[in-house]
Amino acid sequence: MADSKGFLRFNRETPKRRPVDVRIRDWKEVYEEQEFGALRNQAGRCMDCGIPFCHQGCPLGNLIPEWNDLIWRNEKFEAINRLHTTNNFPEFTGRLCPAPCETACVLGINQEPVTIKQIELRTIEEAFQSGTVRPLPPDRITGKTVAVIGSGPAGLAAAQQLTRAGHTVVVYERADKIGGLLRYGIPEFKMEKSILDRRLNQMKQEGTQFRAGVNVGVDLTATDLKTRYDAVVLAVGATQARELNIPGRDANGVYQSMEYLPWGNKQALGELKEGPKISAKGKRVIILGGGDTGADCLGTVIRQGAAEITQIEILPRPSDERPSSQPWPTYPAVYRVSSAHEEAGERLYAISTQEFIKDSAGNLIGLKIVETKYENGKFEPVPGTERVLDADMVLLALGFTGPEQNKLVTELELTLDERGAIKRDKDFATNVENVYVCGDAGRGQSLIVWAIAEGRSAAAAVDQFLMGRTQLPSPIEPSSKPLTV
Repeated sequence: MADSKGFLRFNRETPKRRPVDVRIRDWKEVYEEQEFGALRNQAGRCMDCGIPFCHQGCPLGNLIPEWNDLIWRNEKFEAINRLHTTNNFPEFTGRLCPAPCETACVLGINQEPVTIKQIELRTIEEAFQSGTVRPLPPDRITGKTVAVIGSGPAGLAAAQQLTRAGHTVVVYERADKIGGLLRYGIPEFKMEKSILDRRLNQMKQEGTQFRAGVNVGVDLTATDLKTRYDAVVLAVGATQARELNIPGRDANGVYQSMEYLPWGNKQALGELKEGPKISAKGKRVIILGGGDTGADCLGTVIRQGAAEITQIEILPRPSDERPSSQPWPTYPAVYRVSSAHEEAGERLYAISTQEFIKDSAGNLIGLKIVETKYENGKFEPVPGTERVLDADMVLLALGFTGPEQNKLVTELELTLDERGAIKRDKDFATNVENVYVCGDAGRGQSLIVWAIAEGRSAAAAVDQFLMGRTQLPSPIEPSSKPLTV
């Protein structure tokens, strides 16, 4: 264990965010670096708790108490080895995961939990800075070929594991650049894309091949795919956005979040010769949805210079304290303030949308809303509370319903489950021989830690299929229930 009295001597301390008036003028990450001595003290708060429930909270099975102890002892090399044992990309999860491990921390029963997420992030960043993170190419080539379709966290995890097992792996991505939602959905202020490119460079040196700008099913047919490769891993995500079918949906100025966010990232990276095709500059913006994607939209419209911003959530405002119905070590629905929420905008709760108001030219000019109350298993409007909010742009951040039902899915004749996700068995295999699925495409919309865990597990299943045995770890089975956050 770490410091036996650390949890008594030190309070929880997280890195400070850069001042709001400074950070909204650029697209850089919002957090300042925490002094390493302070970080070691935080690692020392990890208790000798007997049963580390943080493991229960982490789908990857991260060895959290072990690398907490090693960081406290300043044994950085051993700490990153422990961390990489279970997690291919701690620099992603350390920035983007909502940290269910922390809500499961035993210390959190009656104190603030250990800052697990920050210790994880700093461990990998220290390793990159010291040159400890190096390519790990296989010592033998099996002669087997694998295609991975999709380059988000699940696809990248599967690809890296299979490459290290000695297979020839090609990752296909229909977008212009590799990274999936990590590149085009996550704003620069949450994770700078140099962080992604740094890891992709390691993967290239290990032997993973990348093919961006290839729409599999169109540019490369399903038949070609099955002919060229010994196995196929589908990691196409759950990119079918949830719609809001109310009057006026066709108004100019109403966009899905993933229609909008890529333009913000391209603007942040200076990839556009002109301004973005979809911009919030000078506009009255309403964001529908109070989750992480809504917060991503919020931070982006702020940096683009929106005139007014309102974020709407149909659910009531969560409580500040853990609800009694969601006891430790579950992940509770509590009121959370992201960095974007500190910066600007008004948050409205228990509000339902009724109509997009448009002018004679079809342009959005307002949104009709009504207050709601939850009764008899559904949201009921409160009579007399209807009103119209002025709006030039509305962004739909309502989540995703499953993978797109595109040509690849239909040509392969994949079986779907009742949710519209790609059906698979306990070994991540679909109904089509040699074709496997992992991540949100099979699980449904979930967390980045689940995506990486599924990618690792699917890789082990594919390796077993190709070689008759495997030494790759398999942290989960697809029957595991997704963690709702």
